[in-house]
Amino acid sequence: MKVLRILLASLTALRRNVMRSALTTLGIVIGVGAVIAMMEIGNGSSAEIQKSISSMGANTLMIFPGAAASAGVSFGAGSTMSLTPGDSDAILNECPSVRASAPVVRARSAPVIFSNKNWVPNEIIGTTSDYLAIRAWTVGEGAEFEDSDVRKASRVCLIGQSIVRELFPGQSAVGQEVRLQNVSLRVVGVLAKKGASMMGRDQDDTLIAPWTTIKFRVSGATTANVAATAPAAGTSTATPRGQLYPGSARGLYPSRSAVQTKNSPMPVRMITVDQIVVSAISAAETKDATDEITSLLRERHHIAAGDVEDFNIRDMAEISKVLSSTTEMMTKLLLVVAMISLIVGGVGIMNIMLVSVTERTKEIGLRMAVGARAADILRQFLTESVMLCLAGGAMGIGLGRGTSYLVTKILHWPTLPSLGAIIASVVVSASVGIIFGYYPAWKASRLDPIEALRYE
Repeated sequence: MKVLRILLASLTALRRNVMRSALTTLGIVIGVGAVIAMMEIGNGSSAEIQKSISSMGANTLMIFPGAAASAGVSFGAGSTMSLTPGDSDAILNECPSVRASAPVVRARSAPVIFSNKNWVPNEIIGTTSDYLAIRAWTVGEGAEFEDSDVRKASRVCLIGQSIVRELFPGQSAVGQEVRLQNVSLRVVGVLAKKGASMMGRDQDDTLIAPWTTIKFRVSGATTANVAATAPAAGTSTATPRGQLYPGSARGLYPSRSAVQTKNSPMPVRMITVDQIVVSAISAAETKDATDEITSLLRERHHIAAGDVEDFNIRDMAEISKVLSSTTEMMTKLLLVVAMISLIVGGVGIMNIMLVSVTERTKEIGLRMAVGARAADILRQFLTESVMLCLAGGAMGIGLGRGTSYLVTKILHWPTLPSLGAIIASVVVSASVGIIFGYYPAWKASRLDPIEALRYE
């Protein structure tokens, strides 16, 4: 009953000056609203980043060829074709932390032709059936091509929704024949809608076929005419020279030294791929998978200890971590700005409560004269301060949620409701009321009743 009486007395005192009470809580309203809006926008951005990373395949590692070098001059990343389909098979079979592995061959941009229509897709990819599992991509209509299609270089393909929209409006694409670089390919399946990547690239504008089909039929490569690759440093690849005279021990040309072999390696002809995509068993084992792949490829490519690797491994988790940390940093920065608004609102509440104590000095003296203790006066003014802050916090929650809704509807930015931010706002509002309201309440409780009754 005593608590109820204090609450009623505080509410009555606040209702005497409704406009002043409302203006007093304005700083709290803006601060809490800003905190909630920033938290929800930040959470939505982080969730969108994670979604974009997941659309590229969870726990994905991408292996790219390294840089070729000649006479001490490096030609940049990807200048040597050092990855082979055998590397992909070895990674799957010999790395315990790897769930799936797929080689990738990319063809040059070329129009896909059907009837009297044509369309140039963003990507023309040659790979195996494991590629879709790694990318967490499903087939919406039809079926995937099989491993036997890869072995036989079958003229089959999968196409994305964007290609279907451009070439097959109002009809099914499954079973139709399309032409790519004068090669006829049968559409065996249509990929499920993937949407844009985190860089804004349309992932549905893609044609996927067996890598053997893309490399040997579409691109026109043969086992005798494929990209050259530089062998590992320290490995001699000098071909036998013809003898000047039959039976002569001395060759026509002097043999290459170890330094010459390292600086200017002779090209080796082999079937190569542009990239290998790997999926680890779980996110926790991504680091183990990276170490296992590195060790395996160094051994397969005969790279000596201390020599530069002829491949690069990129971890999607690192990209996700960088993007998420950037978003988190910006969210924290905006939260600091929002907290400044809360502090300003708290100072305003302290100011108004001090004015209220001055205005109600005679009332305080009268209450103390009829038996009210200093603790009762302290509780009443502290309750008024907390009620003002909680009211501002409640309105701030509504303002923050409304702002998030408008941001989503008007600006189409992703937002995600945050229960933690709402709870924190209530706690912060009450804390601001107690911290900034304590001094005015303490000052009121320390008034001399006789002096307070004489106050005019």
